[in-house]
Order: sequence, then structure tokens, then C-alpha cells
Amino acid sequence: MPKKGGKHADVGKDGPAHCKRAKVEAACSPSVMSFENPDSLFESLISPIKQEVFFGEYWEQKPLLIQRNDPLLSTYYQSLFQLSDLKELCGRGLYYGRDLNICRCVNGKKKVLNKEGKVNYMQLKKDFDQKKATIQFHQPQRFKEELWKIQEKLECYFGSLVGSNVYMTPQGSQGLPPHYDDVEVFILQLEGEKHWRLYKPTVHLAREYNVESEDRIGNPTHEFILKPGDLLYFPRGTIHQADTPPGISYSTHVTISTYQNNSWGDFLLDAIPGLVFDTAKEDVALRTSIPRKLLMQVDVADSMKKLGSLLRRLADHLENTRELRSSDMKKDFIMNRLPPCLGCDSDTLTPGGKYPKIDSKIRLQFRDHAIITVEPDQENSVSTMKPSLLCLGWGGVRWGAQETHMMGTEDDTASEEGTPQVCSHNHTPQIWCSSTVNVKELNLASDEEKENLALSLWTECLVEVI
Repeated sequence: MPKKGGKHADVGKDGPAHCKRAKVEAACSPSVMSFENPDSLFESLISPIKQEVFFGEYWEQKPLLIQRNDPLLSTYYQSLFQLSDLKELCGRGLYYGRDLNICRCVNGKKKVLNKEGKVNYMQLKKDFDQKKATIQFHQPQRFKEELWKIQEKLECYFGSLVGSNVYMTPQGSQGLPPHYDDVEVFILQLEGEKHWRLYKPTVHLAREYNVESEDRIGNPTHEFILKPGDLLYFPRGTIHQADTPPGISYSTHVTISTYQNNSWGDFLLDAIPGLVFDTAKEDVALRTSIPRKLLMQVDVADSMKKLGSLLRRLADHLENTRELRSSDMKKDFIMNRLPPCLGCDSDTLTPGGKYPKIDSKIRLQFRDHAIITVEPDQENSVSTMKPSLLCLGWGGVRWGAQETHMMGTEDDTASEEGTPQVCSHNHTPQIWCSSTVNVKELNLASDEEKENLALSLWTECLVEVI
């Protein structure tokens, strides 16, 4: 997409207290996001930085500040969410705690000023204006379609859930104390200006949120002002705090976050039980009994040697297996990711367009939301997960409500009705591996079988005729 010169700073550990802002020369201006595909969306998000540079030099390593000074982009960022949106949103029925928090940093601690129950706009405005409280709005993509589109594409790009919060802070005030998060963070400055300070991590790639005291974190390693259209990225574990400078009426920014509990350690915790179960079927060493009274022993040095030997056998088995199956992590992502943004009035999805025939050309619909898994004990059987949050019912395929995305529930245990629908078709890989496929070229014996497969996938809204 068009690019223009902007300012970006490598906010690395060796930088000075005030960021050096290197001018980047390019041709044109990145005026809006590109939604053509997940790659183009992410490229437009971090423009003018290239993806290979970002992942080679910044991702999980050090912060990145991009200052663009682009009026078109700042106008677009402002459209994502504004302080003035709150009046209309409060009219829809917002609740303290669930939809927003109001808070302020007092003596290095977060003071929550929430009322009970439903949010009253006039009271909220009073707390903002008079108490200088920050408004933290949870998961704004539930109400803002453009944010929904951005986060849905980012979830396709990362293969991980992507959440967001909007922070609105009045002048001369700070909402949160110095802290670090357990997520990769992308800050988009929407309105006003925000003064940021970053500090050296005490826990690199932290696995949990934590508040840090001023006397522990020392002096900031980097300090700068974000203006509308600017972007800041920093890895999980980066200690930070931010305030709205005096003279700036208020600041609004959105924090887009991802990769929570998405480390190799998390994946091993998820995948190892299945690996042990499968390996034990083939390896008698894993089926032999543990020593008598092992669970009551204090000195277990000999048993630890045996356990180390078994782990090495597991590693050998792993290197020879075709697939390391993730269970809970994959299920959580499939069940809770955002569905494609089909427009505000598209609550249902039913087969449409041309009817597939033997001379038709078809392609996988919602490709970025289709998951292909090889079923165990069925070497040639492949299942295609229907797009996220789809339920098959008498009324066709219905999208699950995106209003609950990343919000959590009192009971997060998935019901049987909410489990992903799996459509098993032996020849789905042929369609998956090609951008388009002619029905008559499907690897089936007869034209009737080819048409039936195409019709089955079309009926399930998995393919479209082009």
C-alpha cells in the first residue's frame, strides 16, 4: 500500500533516555489499514517497518516506536474510538467491571473508582472531569466494526487470540501505576497526547501481570510522547507507565494485545499429556509400574534418573511422529476467536451464490478460519474445522456472538452445543492446497461423487463458486 516518510525509533535497551527518532524516507502515505489479507493488515499496522525487520529485531526483544506525522492516518486512528462515543455507548447499557473500569494511580497504586451496576453517563463524565479518573473500556471491538476487522485479521495472522482495551485519561492524570503485562502490546494513539516511560524488564517475557514500585524500577530507559497516528510496540514484561501531559485536554489510545499464554512452555503443558498417552500405547517402558512407595519417598534420586530416561524416550518418539497434537490451546482459539466481519446485519450465514456443478470452479471460503487436522488412525481422512464460532442449525450456519469475545463468562466450560463443528472429507486437502479447484478435477472416481462433495461443502458454507 502507499507509504510516506515517517519517524520511527528503535526503543532498544541501549537507547538514550529520550528516543532517537530516525527519519524514514518513502514514497507515499499509509492512510488506512489494508484488509486484503492478514499479512497486508499487519504490514499496514507497523508501516513503514517491514515484517522481517520487525520479527528479526523487535518481536519479544525490544520496544519499537513509530511516529508517522500523517494527518490521514491520525484521522483514521481517531475513527476507531473516541471519547465522544461514550455517551451513545452508555445508552446501550454498560456496566462497571464488565464493560469498563474507572481508575486513577494514587501514590503508586491503582485506585478503582467504580460504582455499582449500570453506568450513568453523567456520573462517568463527572468522574472523568472532576476526579481526573481514567476510563478503561474493555474489548471495544464489540461495538466498533473497524476494530473488529483489525483484530479478526490479526488473529488470523498470529494464530492467537487478540484483545483490546481503550484508555481515556484526562490532562495531568495517570490511570495505572508502573507495571508489566503478560501479552505482546501494540499501542495506537487515537486522540490527544500521551507521555510514556519505559523501564528495563525485571522479568523478561513475563507470564503474568505485575505492578512494580518506583524504587525498584529505577530511571526510565526511554521517554517520549505519542500523538494521533503513532504506534508503540513492546514485548511482555516491559515495565511501563503513561500519563496525559498538562495542557492536553485528554488522551485516548487503544491497546491491542496478543500472545497471552502462548509460549513453548504453554504448548508443552498442553501437548505432552497426549504425547505420553500415545507413546505409552507403543512403548511398554511407559506402561511399567512406578516403584513401590515412590509417592511417599523423600529421596527420589534414582527415580529421577529413570524419569529422565523416559523423557528421552518421549523425545525420540516425538521426532518420529507426524503430528504433535494440541488439545486445549487449539480448542480455545477456535472457540473464542472473532468470526469474520460480515457486516452489522449478517447474523446468519447460509449457502448463496451459484450452485456448484461439474464444470464449476470452487475455492475455500473463509480460508483463514478453516483448520485442517488429520484424524488419528485415519491416514487419509482430513477434517475441516468450520469457521470460528459457527453453529450448524435448522436455519443454516449462524455466527456466534462476537460481543462476548475475550470477555470471559461465569462458566467458561464449553457446552456441547458450542463445540466446533467438524466436517470430514477425504479430499479437502486438494481444495485447501489450491487457491481454486475445478470440480471436475477433484480426485474422485465419478462426476457424481465430485459434484456431491462440492455440493456438501457448499451447503456447509465452506466453499464458494467463482
